[in-house]
Amino acid sequence: MSAVPAMTDPIPGVSPDIYSGADFAEIAKIIYAAAGIVLPQGKAMLVYSRLAPLVRTTGCVTFSKFIALIRADQAELNKAVAALTTNHTFFYREAHHFDHLRQEMRPRMIEKLRSRQPFRLWSAGCSSGEETWSIMMTLLGPDRSAGLNIARGDIRALASDIAPHAIKRAEEASYDAKDLKPVPEDLRRAWTGEKDGKVTISDTARSIVRFRLLNLLGEWPIKGKFDFIFCRNVMIYFDNPTKELLVQRFCDALAPGGFLYIGHSERVTGPAANDLQLVGPTIYRRRAA
Repeated sequence: MSAVPAMTDPIPGVSPDIYSGADFAEIAKIIYAAAGIVLPQGKAMLVYSRLAPLVRTTGCVTFSKFIALIRADQAELNKAVAALTTNHTFFYREAHHFDHLRQEMRPRMIEKLRSRQPFRLWSAGCSSGEETWSIMMTLLGPDRSAGLNIARGDIRALASDIAPHAIKRAEEASYDAKDLKPVPEDLRRAWTGEKDGKVTISDTARSIVRFRLLNLLGEWPIKGKFDFIFCRNVMIYFDNPTKELLVQRFCDALAPGGFLYIGHSERVTGPAANDLQLVGPTIYRRRAA
């Protein structure tokens, strides 16, 4: 599949004066260049439905005028990219990753913190925060006293996403109580509070995390290495060259022995495959130097 579609036929049900196949093809090129997201021809109506509200609010009326706007205005382009980003996620998604965190990663973290070494982690493509808070509750553990001691150590979490609305929701850290059902009860009891059907993540967990707006294909203002990185169900929207480049950058950002967790339908290929060892379902460990 080509990363950027060719000109398409007229879009059924939409006036070509407002939104044409050529408009879709141009938008696909712009979004691919900006964020690496592949929009095949079958997504033409999805693009229309997601961007039509922006076309109206900017006063552009037609998609051709909107295209001219996002070419000239980075802020409006960012909004378009965010509108086309899918933020489907849930707590404890792919539970085997959290089993690995509990069994393998948490003891390593505790040992590092006891030795007064820093511990760093990254939730890349954090969406509305469910992944990030699942990670934090798992690392803090079911014993609140022990978790408070962990939080006093040199532990920091970066959580990033390309969509401002997703970051805002993640920072608020408040969810419907039913959304937390996949989380083990002892973790919910230790690190959340519930009121009027809403569950809020504890201040202790929130104090560790720094949320940032970040395009994974852009510059990373990051210093130091990470003990582990989660980037799950993000690369499914990229073509193979983009995936391989991103995985290599993640590998370079990991400390030797650090772990990369990816989505269930994703695989590590390309040059980074030589440096990342598969140690569990969609769990890779960076080989020691």
